[in-house]
Formats: sequence, C-alpha cells, structure tokens
Amino acid sequence: MASLLLTPAGQQSPAEALEMSRRAPTVLDRQSVLSSLASFPPFGRGESAEKWLALEHLFLACLRTWDDQSARRCLARLTDRFGESNERIMGLKGLYDEAVADDDNDDKAALERILRRYKSALDEDPTNSFVAKRMIALLRSLSRPDDAIAALVQLLDNSPTDAEAWSELSELYLRQGLYGQATFSLEEVLLITPFAWNVSVAPVAGLRRSFYAHAVRQVHARMGELLYMAALAKESGNATGGLKMQIDSMRSFCRSVELCDDYLRGYYGLKLVTDKLVQVEPRTLERGGDGYDAAPPSYEDMKRLNEYAACKLAGIVRRSSGLSSKQGAVEEPDIVAAKELLARDGSDANR
Repeated sequence: MASLLLTPAGQQSPAEALEMSRRAPTVLDRQSVLSSLASFPPFGRGESAEKWLALEHLFLACLRTWDDQSARRCLARLTDRFGESNERIMGLKGLYDEAVADDDNDDKAALERILRRYKSALDEDPTNSFVAKRMIALLRSLSRPDDAIAALVQLLDNSPTDAEAWSELSELYLRQGLYGQATFSLEEVLLITPFAWNVSVAPVAGLRRSFYAHAVRQVHARMGELLYMAALAKESGNATGGLKMQIDSMRSFCRSVELCDDYLRGYYGLKLVTDKLVQVEPRTLERGGDGYDAAPPSYEDMKRLNEYAACKLAGIVRRSSGLSSKQGAVEEPDIVAAKELLARDGSDANR
C-alpha cells in the first residue's frame, strides 16, 4: 500500500487503483490522515511533501474507480492544507468536477460551465499550468481539437520547455493530419531532453472519461513513426520528399534501438521502413544531394539493416511468446503485430 501511494496515477494498473480506492474509506474515517496512516512510510513523517503527494494519488485512484465520496474527502483535506487559491488545488478541483459531471443528466452543459471557469482562472493568471492542462484535456474530451491546439500553443508560450506539452501538441497535430507541425513539435521534445529516450507521452484511457493520464512512449521511435506516416502521405499525394522522410524515419528507429536494445517498437519500425527502402532502385537510394542532411546508407547496408531488424524482432517475439504461454496470458497487441510483419515476408519468428 505504501509503495502504491507514491506511484503516479498514470503508472498504476486498474487493479492497483481499485485496491487503493477500496481502502480509502477506512483510512479517511480515522481522526486524521497522519494518525490513520502512521504505519505507512509516506504518512509517518509529520509534515512532508510525500504525505500530501500520497493523498493526491489516493484522490486520483478514487476518481478512477467512481468513489466520488472518498475523492471529495481527499480533496477537502488537500484544500484545507493548501487553500483554494493554490494552482494545483484548482486543477484537482477541476478534475473532480469533470469526473462528477459524467453523472449529470446534462453532462455537456456541466462541462461547458467548468470550461468557462478554467478560462476565467487563466484570464487572471495565464501562467497557471495546472488549470491550463485541465482545460486542454477537457477540450479534447469535448472533441474541440482546434481549441485544444490553440490552448497548448498559449501554454507553450508561457512554458516553452514543457516536454509533455510539446508531445501532446504533436499528437493533436497528428490527429489533424498535420505531419509537418507534428514532427516539429516532437523535435522540440528531443531538443529539451535529447538523451531521455522514454519522455514522449500520449494520453491513455482511464476508467472515467475525464480522467487524464499519460503513458510513456519511446520518443525516437515515435519520431520514426511520424516520419514514416508523413512519407506514406506524400506518396499517396504524388508529392516529392517521401524517400528522404523514409530515410530519416529509418535513422530515428536506429537511434531508438541504440538507446534501448530489444525495444520491440523500434525494431518493428526499422523492419517496416527498410522493407520499403530495399525496394527502391539502388542508384536512386544512394544518390546524394537531394536534400539529405547526410549521405544515405548504401543499398547493401540497407539490406543488412533489414535482416538485422528481422532477426532481433524474431528474438523478441520468441521470448515474449514464451513468457505469455507460461503465464496463460493473452499476447500483447505489439507482439501480434510483430508476428504479422515477420510472416508477411516469410521471416521465421522461431529462428
């Protein structure tokens, strides 16, 4: 329980969140958080940041599992400690209101009222990033991507080194089919954290519509995916530059597996893009000077990369499949996709 209380909400499984929520009423029924949780390390140290962070995580777990009453009690204790004008408390209160609005018969009208309150708070303090991010999440849930993009741009004007916000902006641009802007935004993430291979984030579904969390995604591999999708879009539109994007995509996937060996998505992307590149005429592939930042690999090197990616991918699939069969679990979608890719050109997943 103690370790779960300090685990960020986005990293908790539904079962872990449910366990925390199940114990919340017992914890909160005691006279005080400090006395009731004295046996748990985060709460046994008097006034500490860990204690209040753990209470915030308990609040989020209760929201995820529809325990609105316990969530309200957690929020009340946090508000008593930090005050209603605290930026983080304002964001948490907004999150609670969004969650309970799902139970309203006219939930869209309720969400619009919350949105107006967010805008009013940002008019008073445009640098309130907690409220700004809640507003962006709410705009996405209301299917208003253009407004969400505008709000994200405003947020980044005030906080240009927020890698999470740049990554979110990239995903929004991608959903709109704006590959150039999506790539630019993800490049900003790389500039801010060039060696943190796992900093890219993307929204994942919580147990309630308005719950907003993030999942780690490999940023270099994501860049490779963006460039590959942009190259395919250029091909379908008979535009130029698709080959260069495919080569840049290959380089991003190579960087991803350089930083994280045995990374399935990296090798999957490398195999996918080199499958297309080995079909290009060697003379065209090796021709330099057509906008390349560096000379592209030779045709022979491309073939070796393709074979290497297939070999590594087959090894990852074989090991992952072995674990799944022992545990009796359903195979992960990534493993299934990797098997299909290997089977497409006759690569042996058991080699």
